Formats: sequence, structure tokens, C-alpha cells
Amino acid sequence: NKSAVKGNWVLTDIKYEGIPDKAKVTVFDEADAKCFIGSTWVIPDNYAMGSYTINSTENGCNPITQKIAWSLTKSGNVSMFGFKKLYSGDKAKNVTEGYRMEITGAGSIMTWRANVNFENSNAAIIYTLQRK
Repeated sequence: NKSAVKGNWVLTDIKYEGIPDKAKVTVFDEADAKCFIGSTWVIPDNYAMGSYTINSTENGCNPITQKIAWSLTKSGNVSMFGFKKLYSGDKAKNVTEGYRMEITGAGSIMTWRANVNFENSNAAIIYTLQRK
């Protein structure tokens, strides 16, 4: 539910299923997944503007703050967290590309599961976020 997701979060861990741990995996068309460890996510009460901020400069990571519009949807019994990147002048309703992850837990810790294709096999990226 929305109140379990809204708030300020720090992405504390990323794990792979079906992907070698040392693999370079670009997520959210932004950066290597490992760059997101330590990133902060602002998910405000309304479904409007939030953001994520990559803080790390290690391993070629570039600090960036990206505005997002977020949403929650249900697919059967599965809750999905989705977001779209917003750039200057964008209206969320006009942005068709986005990202969607299954929420496998929310509370003081939130877990997202993104099913992906890795080298023609089904795989998953598991994101763990801690409420600030």
C-alpha cells in the first residue's frame, strides 16, 4: 500500500539471481547497479515528483540526482513499484518509458525484485532499501 512505500529511503544492497556477482549490469538506463548502493530515494506522498540521488564516485560512478514520477500498481496479488524519469519540461503523462519492479516487502525495509533478461536467460535484480 502507498503509505508503506512513501518516504525517504537509502538503497543498501543489490543482489543478483542468475547473473554473476561480478557482472556489470546497467540499471534504470543510468549506471552500473553497484553505483546505486548508497543512493537516496525520495518517494513523496503524492504520486508526483520524487527523485533518486546517486552519491558514489567509486568504480566510475557519477553522482546525479534524477527526478522521477512514481506509481503503485497491482497485477493479481503482486504489488508493483514503477517510476518514470522526468527531465526538464517533461510532463509525466507524456513519458511512456519507465521501470517496474515487484515489491516483495515494505515497512522499515523495502525490497524490489526486477525480472530481467541476462544473456538470453531469465534473471532478477533484488534491491533492498532502508527507510531513513
